[in-house]
Amino acid sequence: MQRIKTWLNQYEPMTLITFACLAGGLFLLQRLTSEVMEGETLGFDRTILLWLREPGNLAQPIGPHWLTHAIGDITSLGGITVLSILTLLATIYLLLDRRTAIAAFLFLSVLSGWLASTGLKILIARARPDIVPHLVDVNDLSFPSGHAMVSAVTYLTLGALLARTQRYRATRIFVMGAGIFLAVIIGLSRVYLGVHYPTDVLAGWVAGSLWALLCWLVSKRFIARTAGEAESERR
Repeated sequence: MQRIKTWLNQYEPMTLITFACLAGGLFLLQRLTSEVMEGETLGFDRTILLWLREPGNLAQPIGPHWLTHAIGDITSLGGITVLSILTLLATIYLLLDRRTAIAAFLFLSVLSGWLASTGLKILIARARPDIVPHLVDVNDLSFPSGHAMVSAVTYLTLGALLARTQRYRATRIFVMGAGIFLAVIIGLSRVYLGVHYPTDVLAGWVAGSLWALLCWLVSKRFIARTAGEAESERR
């Protein structure tokens, strides 16, 4: 018991919470992946996809026409082009501001998140849904949703970095909430457009959040140590 207390005292409460979230998220992702590979989620996925289409015309999504266009715009926010430009601009800004360690953290987090998403797609090899017509063109594998996963990594990481600079707690909560909101609506847009099963998106959210947490945990000490060394050099 004393050894456990000694081990716990070595870490900050937030770090311990992060470890707990990582463990819970990994368990959820493993269970979800197992259910998907066994075909246990297909009934749920099918029901949601059909519910989002007009009963007499599966090529027509529910809702007004402007909603389809709006959701097409939203899904672009999670595309590789937009995320790459956003990450590149943010990285350049951080480099110009002489925050090299944070710039490297952001760039490597997003890049590794994209690579992890691609690797999982190849490993699981789940085909795209053919239950309803796709409203946008897609040509890769389905599980997990790359839009959901990489947007979660990108926007949560950017939100965490921006929140660190905010003075007020309410502002920090808003910034992180905005990152979560963007990741959520981007994931939902993929289901509405018929290009992903709901479980693809759920897995993308979980995996993306886990990856962002893991990168934050690994980089936390590195960034703090680098900042300390830079401060010592100034002195």
